[in-house]
Amino acid sequence: MQAIAVFDIDGVIRDVGGSYRRALADTVEHFTQGACRPTPQDIDTLKAEGIWNNDWEGSQELIYRYFEGQGQGRSQLDLRYGAIVDFFQRRYRGPNLEQPSQWTGYISQEPVLVTSDYFEQLSQHHIAWGFFSGATRGSATYILEQRLGLKHPRLVAMEDAPGKPNPTGLFAVVKSLSSDSTQTPILYIGDTVADMQTIQKAQQQSPEFQWLAVGILPPHVSASDTAYISSYARSLTDAGAHVVLPAVTALTPDCIQQLISQAA
Repeated sequence: MQAIAVFDIDGVIRDVGGSYRRALADTVEHFTQGACRPTPQDIDTLKAEGIWNNDWEGSQELIYRYFEGQGQGRSQLDLRYGAIVDFFQRRYRGPNLEQPSQWTGYISQEPVLVTSDYFEQLSQHHIAWGFFSGATRGSATYILEQRLGLKHPRLVAMEDAPGKPNPTGLFAVVKSLSSDSTQTPILYIGDTVADMQTIQKAQQQSPEFQWLAVGILPPHVSASDTAYISSYARSLTDAGAHVVLPAVTALTPDCIQQLISQAA
């Protein structure tokens, strides 16, 4: 085994600009009675704080912040988290929440950013791979198995571990891929500050491993102006990224070997 590559999903494997992020904006708009709809940059600013990897919690936080800006304290609001989650999920999955084959919401329109051939190429170069995502298991399985056609991929999802930047889920994926990986470089590939901070915490807790953080520019950033691209890339670098790439497909086996050599 030459390396272990663990991937985030949202913004890396699939474009969630018109799905998760759209559902987040819809949710904030709904619960503020149409007064506030966050822009993609507003959502990026929130996620740059490093603690809002869960989009349900991010929606709730932006709703709270709007009303605080109107002079209302959080304790004054009758804001139920379950209602936020339900509204969000009905936008994201559609009215049939529990039947993936019948999902007609935003999830059904997500562009896929990679193909199964990419992972086959990694395997051919003796690079083990898996996924650690803050998405629900249903959503993650939908994209990995139904859309990409991967067979039983190693996956730790929202229900399986604490949210990022807690590295528990990352450790679990690594352990499932190799019983003794202390000599094998480990890469975590993500698109947010929380993803990069996950590697930093993994390094602190298990310094015997070689950890490498790979930042990926999500599609909505890649489509922005040069100044915003540079600013976003800098935020990932400042959070610990060893390299920032324009797309996950740029992380080829040769690129992985080069990163490992440079970090050695």
